[in-house]
Amino acid sequence: MRISTLSRAVAAEFAPEVTYLNTSSWGLLPRRTIAAVKALADENAAGRRVGVGDFEAVEAARVGFARIVGVHPDRVATGSSVTVHVGLIAASLPPGAEVLCPEGEFTSVISPFAHRGDLSVRYAPLAGLADAVRPSTALVAFSAVQSADGRVADLDSVRAAAAAHGARTLLDCTQAAGWFPLDAGAYDYTVAGGYKYLLCPRGTSFLTVTEEAQSTLPRLFAGWVSAGPPWTSNYGPQQRFAPSARSFDEPPAFLSYHGAQHSLALLAEIGPDALHAHATGLAARLRAGLAELGHPAVSSESAVVAVPGLDDRAPGLVEAKVAVSAPAGNLRISCHLYNTEADVDRVLELLARGVAER
Repeated sequence: MRISTLSRAVAAEFAPEVTYLNTSSWGLLPRRTIAAVKALADENAAGRRVGVGDFEAVEAARVGFARIVGVHPDRVATGSSVTVHVGLIAASLPPGAEVLCPEGEFTSVISPFAHRGDLSVRYAPLAGLADAVRPSTALVAFSAVQSADGRVADLDSVRAAAAAHGARTLLDCTQAAGWFPLDAGAYDYTVAGGYKYLLCPRGTSFLTVTEEAQSTLPRLFAGWVSAGPPWTSNYGPQQRFAPSARSFDEPPAFLSYHGAQHSLALLAEIGPDALHAHATGLAARLRAGLAELGHPAVSSESAVVAVPGLDDRAPGLVEAKVAVSAPAGNLRISCHLYNTEADVDRVLELLARGVAER
């Protein structure tokens, strides 16, 4: 998709009232997504629907996500949050298993392991994560793109090191899926929250599991949707499970998934290559401008730009109707499909004028 076509698609779907550069916190909902959620809510309120939603919407979202991350839909489980998916993986490990994570990793990726109580959780700098894998490592759990500062992990090196030592891999794609080219099939497990760069309503998340790794996960959250065909296993103990990652599905938040299918379809229409080029191009422009102002950003070819020590500027930018965030002492500015060069230049202009400078 050409950039001009991308611009037309964005104009049809988004109308933010602020300069929105905070997708790393949550993504804007497209108009088509909002319309689908409202339509289902109206049907539920009026009693016009049998049931509270359609599993066809869940399947459409599953297929849409699978297309984005390059796997077959049978490898995708749907759920409500990354924490629940990671908790399932944490429950699969034997007592004493060693889990390796980057220092400063997002809490949802590490807390289910750290708080189980009988696992050995070890941390290493992100840049040295591959070198820190050792024969005793059972699992390497890390994010493709760091939430705090946008750094992109050396995916190939970590994956190779894990394979060399027989360790499994868990990749959190929450800050990457939607703009960063991914091959989820190269990892034992991937997880992704849908409400950031995938532009889905909150309450959508996705777990991918290789066919081999599916046998390692416990039926910890087995329920009536785990059987596969809807409405066929509603009573009594679960007797059968879907012969795919669908067996790890959670009961869906239908309002969220009715919207999610449309958000994921929009991303597919734009295409990963055009979106990656657009987002990282804006981020590169922003980094160059920040350097000229004497505010060097964290070095990374990422759509997420972080400036250490400039977090105190965030309130002033927000007051000036520029949506940004300030995690871990950084001013964090994230670029996505609905952002423009004008958005980037506005941030640079405000920072040059000393907005909220202390």
